[in-house]
Amino acid sequence: MRTTSLLALTALAALAGSAQGASARETAPLSIDDILAGHEPIILAALDEDLAAKGQGASHAEPPAVASASVEAAPLDAPAPTIDDLLDGRRIPGRVKDLPPPVVQDNPGAVRAPPPEAFPHDEIPVPDRWRLAGALGVTKPRWFDPYNQNFLKGDLPIKGTHDWFLAFTGVSDTVIEPRSFPIPVGVQTTERAGSLDVFGKPTSLVLAQTFIAAASLIKGSTAYKPPELEFRVALAFQDNYVDVPERRVLHVEPSKKSHRNDAFVGVQEVFVDYHLRNVSDRYDFDSLRVGIQPFSSDFRGFLFQDNQLGVRLFGNRDNNRFQYNLAAFWRVEKDTNSGLNDLTQTPRDDFVFLGNLYRQDLPFPGITSQVTVVYNRNREAGDIQIDENGFPVRPALLGSLRGRDYDVTYLGYNADGRIGRINLTASAYYAIGEDRDNFLTGRKSDIRAYFVAAEPSIDFSWVRLRLQGLYASGDKDPYDGKETGFDAIFENPQFAGSDTSYWIRQTIPAAGAGRAIGINGRNGVLNSLRSSKEEGQSNFTNPGTILLGGGADFDVTPELRISTNINHIAFANTAVLQALRMEGTIPKSLGWDASVSTIWRPHMTQNIVFRASAAAFEPGKGFNDLFDNSERNKRYYSILLNAILSF
Repeated sequence: MRTTSLLALTALAALAGSAQGASARETAPLSIDDILAGHEPIILAALDEDLAAKGQGASHAEPPAVASASVEAAPLDAPAPTIDDLLDGRRIPGRVKDLPPPVVQDNPGAVRAPPPEAFPHDEIPVPDRWRLAGALGVTKPRWFDPYNQNFLKGDLPIKGTHDWFLAFTGVSDTVIEPRSFPIPVGVQTTERAGSLDVFGKPTSLVLAQTFIAAASLIKGSTAYKPPELEFRVALAFQDNYVDVPERRVLHVEPSKKSHRNDAFVGVQEVFVDYHLRNVSDRYDFDSLRVGIQPFSSDFRGFLFQDNQLGVRLFGNRDNNRFQYNLAAFWRVEKDTNSGLNDLTQTPRDDFVFLGNLYRQDLPFPGITSQVTVVYNRNREAGDIQIDENGFPVRPALLGSLRGRDYDVTYLGYNADGRIGRINLTASAYYAIGEDRDNFLTGRKSDIRAYFVAAEPSIDFSWVRLRLQGLYASGDKDPYDGKETGFDAIFENPQFAGSDTSYWIRQTIPAAGAGRAIGINGRNGVLNSLRSSKEEGQSNFTNPGTILLGGGADFDVTPELRISTNINHIAFANTAVLQALRMEGTIPKSLGWDASVSTIWRPHMTQNIVFRASAAAFEPGKGFNDLFDNSERNKRYYSILLNAILSF
């Protein structure tokens, strides 16, 4: 009986131990091939040494094999087994053996599996997001909760459909506004006996409650790509109350009281938005919108920001780096006291045609540039319009009191973004056109006017410091056949304190310059001598506007922001006022406007917003020249309390 010696077994055990130690970091166990690979001479030498000790001689040609614990007897004349014989199905590296026959799989009609790159590596596609969110239980749908899944907010499709959604919006806007400004005393009668001065008591009060209800019916996805089709309607109801100290301020009839309550329902939006096509796999698109719709011609509402009846083609290109608008609007009449759209009246003979193009990261990364061309065609020379309070608004009771037709084209450039740490908003417009009937000369006049405004700012943690400047050219010679005073179509500036600023918020009457004419307009910064921003015509024979100032915004907490502004307001040129008042000189300075406002969002969202602001106006020499009175009011104020609740 031939058995392996203790020395051979020891050699194998030593090799196995060293191989296991060298591969301790491997998770798979070592095979016998791993142990034997490269060590066959060592094993054979150990076997020869063992045989020599027993007097059997070397056996390099037939090395003895490693045996198991019990080895069966073999005939004495049988050839010694080789390692390959003992390790069935194994081989020592370097020794060639016949390979097994290949395995052939025959599967007729099988579809080739997609390549690995066809499958996403970090996401799994699902049919839609609403069923997944509901299945995971991550939302708690309630009809009154806009923060979780809500059928009324377009989070779930309409029952029985998979791509039609309803999105409802409700807004409550409450305004309480005590204020003071120069109020003329009624000519025929006064509220108080003995009020014989040109101006009476300056204080007044405005209360307004507005409810807005809007609904959109949308076909397509409500996220990630434009919807295929949208129908939208928005109605606004306002009830307002005004109390002033003098008669003939709220109504032309002196018998009317000096306070008024009025209510009106306006159609602010009703349009169809049709998605024409996608032009790239990143959802660059072209869409068409028809109906009464909101639109702003620039970033800050300097020229035309309104909800008007129109047709608008819009879209984008180059992964949204380019955006464009081509639009035509037919202006509808406004309700006098609420400013809402009045569809019970025939639309005005006043049209606005425009085209603009936005480009991101031009001329610097972080800056979005916009170029725009706006054409305003007005044919209301033969139109006589009396507002709801009995005051004529077209033509304006100014100069010759004649109606006007005009054509004016605005060429504009606007920028918004940042350069390094500096935030920047800038606008520039040049107005060119023709007025058919100048209200002072009664002749045709060329319109040549310009406008520039800029607001640079810088952020320091929770503080933003701002500078703001605006210049709208004034008419330096109202009789030279040129109108060089800049005026907008329908301004609503988000600038220099916006509607918390005294000068932007309040309308200052043009004392001695015309009847029912304001130097500026409510929610407007331009000194354009219009009868009404909502119902009047643009006027390019005006004294112009200069505004210089600064401010700061303080994000005290995520819920609370405090903003401060101080601006100096002046006329660019007083030649028009001198001609209307037949006065030799009028100083340019109107005064200083200082305001502070707070915005509190208790839930850090726009669903509940409370605003409170206070503004004071310190008259300058030009203002005192226009509004001199016996009481010599040294300053005026405006307080705004506003609560906005949104669903």
